[in-house]
Amino acid sequence: MLAGEEGIGRLDFDNSNLAFFVGNLALAVILLDGGMRTKTSTFRVALWPSLSLATLGVVLTTASVGVFAAWLLGVPLIYGLLLGATVGSTDAAAVFNLLRNSGVKLNERVGGTLEIESGANDPMAILLVVMLTGLLQSADHISVLSFLGQMLQQFAIGSIAGVLGGKLLLAVLKKVPLVEGLYALLIISFGLAVFSGVNIIGGSGFLAVYLVGLTVGNGRVKQLEAVSQVMDGLAWLAQAGMFLLLGLLVTPSSLLTHGLEAVAIAAFLIFIARPLAVMICLLPFDFRWPERLYISWVGLRGAVPIVLALYPIIAGLSNSNLLFEITFTVVLISLLLQGSTVPLVARWLNIIVPAAPAPTTRFSLVDNTASHYSLELYEFLVQAEKVKIPAAIVQNVPSKTVSTPQLVSLVRDHQPIIVNEETILTTGDRIWMLLHPEDVEDVAVIFSQEASSSFLLQNFFGEFSIRGDAPLLDLAKAYGVPIDGLDPQDTAEQLLQRQIGKTLVVGDRVRFGSLRLTVREMKEGKVEAIGLKLQDKSH
Repeated sequence: MLAGEEGIGRLDFDNSNLAFFVGNLALAVILLDGGMRTKTSTFRVALWPSLSLATLGVVLTTASVGVFAAWLLGVPLIYGLLLGATVGSTDAAAVFNLLRNSGVKLNERVGGTLEIESGANDPMAILLVVMLTGLLQSADHISVLSFLGQMLQQFAIGSIAGVLGGKLLLAVLKKVPLVEGLYALLIISFGLAVFSGVNIIGGSGFLAVYLVGLTVGNGRVKQLEAVSQVMDGLAWLAQAGMFLLLGLLVTPSSLLTHGLEAVAIAAFLIFIARPLAVMICLLPFDFRWPERLYISWVGLRGAVPIVLALYPIIAGLSNSNLLFEITFTVVLISLLLQGSTVPLVARWLNIIVPAAPAPTTRFSLVDNTASHYSLELYEFLVQAEKVKIPAAIVQNVPSKTVSTPQLVSLVRDHQPIIVNEETILTTGDRIWMLLHPEDVEDVAVIFSQEASSSFLLQNFFGEFSIRGDAPLLDLAKAYGVPIDGLDPQDTAEQLLQRQIGKTLVVGDRVRFGSLRLTVREMKEGKVEAIGLKLQDKSH
């Protein structure tokens, strides 16, 4: 905006078609990158809630904002609904970047729902905007059945093409040898080809390109670590370029013409329409009230609504500039108000899960999915004082086998250190190890004992750990919890499922007498470990 016609740059830019074209390509790149960073394990707990928000949630938001905007602006209802549809979807670029760079880790149920929703709700918003724009352009009426048919077509073609395209790209990546830097370009060019092709045949290109990224990102490609770093930079570049053009396109002084109305519509969207839609859509699912409130708050609007607001301008509709200016203001308010408070609200609602110890760097060395055998090189940052490297690891240097974790190097003050069983680690040391991926979490804990014991174990998960199938009766007897009404076959996992729901995630917790039980580790949908914390009965 500062570079535009009323800013210091004095650049006169009013090419809506170019901005629309660049915006769509940039969003495709951002969705591709977001899909690559989404784990398919989150679909276990977040798929159906996300689809509910991505379909019914968008419709409810469109309807409520549309009625309010039509009344406030004094325009026909269909124009209000068009504005509601324009701001009806959350923005994938904003959600992906803010959640991953906010410094907080959400539980899988909340984080997965927000990310999948933002990647899947664009088709519904685009369909509503296109159909409402078409109605305003012609006198023809579109039936409910026609609308539902087009919606199913968009989702079906986008889903099928996205999954099949992702599998094809995965096969190409595993078979075709390229210079490492070219793999990211291959992924982006393939993703954009799928995006364009699906749009041409009447499907949702946004959904398709997201699923391409999801399939590739979870496909155990050897080059994925290097690719993800390049993709991250390209996604940021796409986002910056898109917002630069959109900022040039807007005339700042025109935003003030209906500034008060735009602020009122933004407040209605943030505090009434979005929360109402979330509460209705999540009624059938196992979400705690703080989780529902947080999902409603992180309904971030970003570049997608601004790009959608270009549809009426390109179509030459009356009042199209009014819709664009209000949409732009709503997006600014959403990003400034909601975007800046993402970590604060998460802490206030107490839905943060402490991040588990993890490696700082990873490189794939051997990948053989056919035999389920892989080997990777990991770097760990030591965060504890006076920790010894386990003797079993030291003795494997320089073993020819890789059946157990193997130490490759210990680096201290940028110098390699000779390691033996007496070596004492200090904070800041960097350990390089050869590992199978399934051993990473166990090894990471060794080098993060201080953080693990002081915060993860005691403050959040509790002082002790028990198995998920631990009998409740034994637990009650050991800690003086009343045993009246307890079934001898009841387990700690069953107690959590009764009080929270069947789909548990790390961080879920319940009270059991004077104990607090918190899910600490999940494996294939089953509770592996539960943290146990003693509490005062008055707490």
